[in-house]
Amino acid sequence: MDKSGPSFSILITVYNQANELRDNLPAYLTQQYEQGYEVIVIDESSSDESPDVLKLLKKDYPRLYSTFLPKPNRQLSRRKLAYNIGLKASHYEWVILLRDCKEITSSQMLQNIADAMDVNAELTLGYFGKKGIRLQAYSSCEEARNHILKAERKLTEVQERKHLGYKMGRYNFIIVHRDHVYELLNYFEQELSFFSLLGTRLSIVWKNMTIPSTSFSLTPDSDQEQEKS
Repeated sequence: MDKSGPSFSILITVYNQANELRDNLPAYLTQQYEQGYEVIVIDESSSDESPDVLKLLKKDYPRLYSTFLPKPNRQLSRRKLAYNIGLKASHYEWVILLRDCKEITSSQMLQNIADAMDVNAELTLGYFGKKGIRLQAYSSCEEARNHILKAERKLTEVQERKHLGYKMGRYNFIIVHRDHVYELLNYFEQELSFFSLLGTRLSIVWKNMTIPSTSFSLTPDSDQEQEKS
Protein backbone atom coordinates (compact mmCIF):
# COMPACT_ATOMS: atom_id res chain seq x y z
CA MET A 1 0.00 0.00 0.00
CA ASP A 2 1.21 3.51 -0.85
CA LYS A 3 2.12 5.29 2.37
CA SER A 4 2.45 8.73 0.75
CA GLY A 5 -1.25 9.57 1.16
CA PRO A 6 -2.75 12.01 3.66
CA SER A 7 -2.62 11.38 7.40
CA PHE A 8 -5.64 12.24 9.54
CA SER A 9 -6.50 13.51 12.99
CA ILE A 10 -10.18 12.74 13.64
CA LEU A 11 -11.68 15.14 16.21
CA ILE A 12 -15.03 14.06 17.66
CA THR A 13 -17.03 16.23 20.06
CA VAL A 14 -19.41 14.35 22.36
CA TYR A 15 -21.86 15.13 25.12
CA ASN A 16 -23.63 12.36 27.06
CA GLN A 17 -22.96 9.78 24.36
CA ALA A 18 -21.70 6.87 26.45
CA ASN A 19 -23.71 4.30 24.48
CA GLU A 20 -22.63 5.70 21.11
CA LEU A 21 -18.99 5.74 22.20
CA ARG A 22 -19.19 2.17 23.47
CA ASP A 23 -20.90 0.89 20.31
CA ASN A 24 -19.42 3.05 17.53
CA LEU A 25 -15.99 4.32 18.50
CA PRO A 26 -14.13 0.99 18.04
CA ALA A 27 -14.91 1.11 14.30
CA TYR A 28 -13.03 4.42 14.01
CA LEU A 29 -10.09 2.95 15.90
CA THR A 30 -9.71 -0.16 13.75
CA GLN A 31 -9.49 1.44 10.32
CA GLN A 32 -7.25 -0.37 7.83
CA TYR A 33 -5.21 2.70 6.98
CA GLU A 34 -1.41 2.63 7.02
CA GLN A 35 -0.68 6.28 6.26
CA GLY A 36 -1.33 7.28 9.86
CA TYR A 37 -4.33 8.46 11.82
CA GLU A 38 -5.49 9.20 15.35
CA VAL A 39 -8.85 9.74 17.03
CA ILE A 40 -9.25 12.54 19.57
CA VAL A 41 -12.52 12.71 21.50
CA ILE A 42 -13.42 16.00 23.19
CA ASP A 43 -15.90 15.39 26.01
CA GLU A 44 -18.07 18.47 26.56
CA SER A 45 -18.62 17.99 30.31
CA SER A 46 -20.75 14.86 29.97
CA SER A 47 -22.81 13.88 33.00
CA ASP A 48 -23.27 10.24 31.94
CA GLU A 49 -20.70 7.44 31.72
CA SER A 50 -18.85 8.90 28.72
CA PRO A 51 -15.60 9.61 30.67
CA ASP A 52 -15.54 6.05 32.03
CA VAL A 53 -16.17 4.55 28.59
CA LEU A 54 -13.32 6.58 27.10
CA LYS A 55 -11.00 5.54 29.90
CA LEU A 56 -11.70 1.86 29.25
CA LEU A 57 -11.38 2.17 25.48
CA LYS A 58 -8.01 3.90 25.74
CA LYS A 59 -6.62 0.75 27.40
CA ASP A 60 -7.35 -1.27 24.26
CA TYR A 61 -6.81 1.29 21.48
CA PRO A 62 -3.51 3.20 21.37
CA ARG A 63 -4.80 5.50 18.61
CA LEU A 64 -7.40 6.96 20.97
CA TYR A 65 -6.84 10.18 22.88
CA SER A 66 -9.39 12.15 24.86
CA THR A 67 -9.62 15.57 26.41
CA PHE A 68 -12.19 17.49 28.41
CA LEU A 69 -14.04 20.74 27.80
CA PRO A 70 -15.05 22.57 31.01
CA LYS A 71 -18.60 23.75 31.57
CA PRO A 72 -19.91 26.44 29.21
CA ASN A 73 -18.40 29.87 28.92
CA ARG A 74 -21.15 31.98 27.38
CA GLN A 75 -18.62 34.32 25.83
CA LEU A 76 -17.18 31.60 23.62
CA SER A 77 -18.50 29.32 20.89
CA ARG A 78 -18.58 25.93 22.54
CA ARG A 79 -17.92 24.02 19.34
CA LYS A 80 -15.03 26.31 18.44
CA LEU A 81 -13.48 25.90 21.88
CA ALA A 82 -13.87 22.10 21.81
CA TYR A 83 -12.18 21.78 18.43
CA ASN A 84 -9.44 24.19 19.47
CA ILE A 85 -8.64 21.94 22.42
CA GLY A 86 -8.66 18.87 20.18
CA LEU A 87 -6.47 20.52 17.57
CA LYS A 88 -3.78 21.30 20.12
CA ALA A 89 -3.60 17.60 20.95
CA SER A 90 -3.48 16.51 17.29
CA HIS A 91 -0.44 15.57 15.24
CA TYR A 92 -1.42 14.98 11.62
CA GLU A 93 -1.68 17.07 8.47
CA TRP A 94 -5.39 16.73 7.76
CA VAL A 95 -8.12 17.19 10.35
CA ILE A 96 -11.58 15.61 10.22
CA LEU A 97 -14.15 17.39 12.40
CA LEU A 98 -17.05 15.17 13.48
CA ARG A 99 -19.91 16.56 15.56
CA ASP A 100 -20.69 13.22 17.23
CA CYS A 101 -19.73 9.54 17.17
CA LYS A 102 -21.86 8.25 14.32
CA GLU A 103 -22.02 4.59 13.41
CA ILE A 104 -19.74 3.40 10.61
CA THR A 105 -19.63 -0.17 9.36
CA SER A 106 -16.51 -0.29 7.18
CA SER A 107 -12.85 -0.48 8.21
CA GLN A 108 -12.00 0.97 4.77
CA MET A 109 -13.67 4.34 5.34
CA LEU A 110 -10.46 6.34 5.79
CA GLN A 111 -8.80 4.66 2.84
CA ASN A 112 -11.82 5.42 0.66
CA ILE A 113 -11.81 9.05 1.79
CA ALA A 114 -8.08 9.36 1.09
CA ASP A 115 -8.51 7.87 -2.39
CA ALA A 116 -11.42 10.15 -3.26
CA MET A 117 -10.54 13.49 -1.67
CA ASP A 118 -8.90 16.39 -3.51
CA VAL A 119 -5.73 17.21 -1.56
CA ASN A 120 -5.49 20.54 -3.40
CA ALA A 121 -8.74 21.69 -1.78
CA GLU A 122 -8.39 23.51 1.54
CA LEU A 123 -11.69 22.17 2.81
CA THR A 124 -14.07 19.31 2.00
CA LEU A 125 -17.57 18.73 3.35
CA GLY A 126 -18.58 15.12 3.93
CA TYR A 127 -22.05 13.57 3.93
CA PHE A 128 -22.98 10.12 5.26
CA GLY A 129 -25.56 8.43 3.05
CA LYS A 130 -27.40 5.14 3.15
CA LYS A 131 -24.85 3.41 0.92
CA GLY A 132 -21.72 5.48 1.24
CA ILE A 133 -20.13 8.90 1.54
CA ARG A 134 -20.30 12.00 -0.60
CA LEU A 135 -17.48 14.57 -0.63
CA GLN A 136 -17.84 18.20 -1.68
CA ALA A 137 -14.52 20.00 -2.16
CA TYR A 138 -13.90 23.75 -1.82
CA SER A 139 -10.71 25.35 -3.09
CA SER A 140 -10.65 27.69 -0.07
CA CYS A 141 -12.29 28.05 3.32
CA GLU A 142 -13.65 31.41 2.25
CA GLU A 143 -15.51 29.77 -0.64
CA ALA A 144 -17.30 27.52 1.88
CA ARG A 145 -17.90 30.27 4.46
CA ASN A 146 -21.61 30.97 3.89
CA HIS A 147 -22.38 27.26 3.54
CA ILE A 148 -20.78 26.58 6.93
CA LEU A 149 -22.44 29.58 8.59
CA LYS A 150 -25.81 28.38 7.36
CA ALA A 151 -25.27 24.77 8.45
CA GLU A 152 -23.89 25.66 11.89
CA ARG A 153 -26.65 28.20 12.53
CA LYS A 154 -29.03 25.73 14.21
CA LEU A 155 -26.85 22.72 14.83
CA THR A 156 -29.42 20.64 16.75
CA GLU A 157 -32.06 21.02 14.06
CA VAL A 158 -29.51 20.26 11.35
CA GLN A 159 -28.53 17.03 13.09
CA GLU A 160 -32.11 15.86 13.44
CA ARG A 161 -33.16 16.52 9.84
CA LYS A 162 -32.18 13.60 7.65
CA HIS A 163 -34.39 14.13 4.59
CA LEU A 164 -32.55 15.68 1.62
CA GLY A 165 -29.47 16.19 3.78
CA TYR A 166 -27.02 16.63 0.89
CA LYS A 167 -29.24 18.85 -1.25
CA MET A 168 -29.87 21.11 1.74
CA GLY A 169 -26.18 21.21 2.64
CA ARG A 170 -26.46 19.37 5.96
CA TYR A 171 -23.00 17.85 6.11
CA ASN A 172 -21.84 15.36 8.75
CA PHE A 173 -18.13 16.14 8.86
CA ILE A 174 -15.50 18.56 7.61
CA ILE A 175 -12.05 17.69 6.28
CA VAL A 176 -9.62 20.61 6.44
CA HIS A 177 -5.87 21.05 6.24
CA ARG A 178 -4.53 21.89 9.69
CA ASP A 179 -3.09 25.18 8.36
CA HIS A 180 -6.66 26.40 7.82
CA VAL A 181 -8.47 25.01 10.87
CA TYR A 182 -8.37 28.27 12.83
CA GLU A 183 -9.77 30.18 9.86
CA LEU A 184 -12.60 27.65 9.67
CA LEU A 185 -13.35 27.76 13.40
CA ASN A 186 -13.75 31.54 13.30
CA TYR A 187 -16.85 30.98 11.16
CA PHE A 188 -18.52 29.21 14.07
CA GLU A 189 -18.91 32.56 15.85
CA GLN A 190 -20.19 34.51 12.87
CA GLU A 191 -23.78 34.97 11.71
CA LEU A 192 -25.54 35.55 8.42
CA SER A 193 -28.05 38.33 7.88
CA PHE A 194 -31.58 37.27 6.92
CA PHE A 195 -31.09 38.08 3.23
CA SER A 196 -27.64 36.44 3.13
CA LEU A 197 -29.13 33.34 4.76
CA LEU A 198 -31.93 33.18 2.19
CA GLY A 199 -29.50 33.62 -0.69
CA THR A 200 -27.15 31.00 0.76
CA ARG A 201 -29.95 28.45 1.10
CA LEU A 202 -30.90 28.89 -2.54
CA SER A 203 -27.29 28.74 -3.76
CA ILE A 204 -26.58 25.56 -1.75
CA VAL A 205 -29.67 23.79 -3.11
CA TRP A 206 -28.83 24.87 -6.67
CA LYS A 207 -25.18 23.88 -6.41
CA ASN A 208 -25.85 20.54 -4.78
CA MET A 209 -28.52 19.63 -7.33
CA THR A 210 -26.54 20.64 -10.43
CA ILE A 211 -22.80 20.34 -9.74
CA PRO A 212 -21.34 16.82 -9.47
CA SER A 213 -19.63 15.81 -6.25
CA THR A 214 -17.38 12.85 -5.43
CA SER A 215 -19.19 9.89 -3.94
CA PHE A 216 -18.30 6.32 -3.13
CA SER A 217 -19.99 3.32 -1.56
CA LEU A 218 -18.87 1.67 1.67
CA THR A 219 -19.07 -2.10 1.85
CA PRO A 220 -19.77 -3.16 5.44
CA ASP A 221 -17.12 -5.45 6.89
CA SER A 222 -19.82 -8.04 7.56
CA ASP A 223 -20.62 -8.23 3.82
CA GLN A 224 -16.94 -8.57 2.94
CA GLU A 225 -16.59 -11.49 5.35
CA GLN A 226 -19.59 -13.22 3.77
CA GLU A 227 -18.08 -12.83 0.31
CA LYS A 228 -14.80 -14.40 1.47
CA SER A 229 -16.60 -17.36 2.97
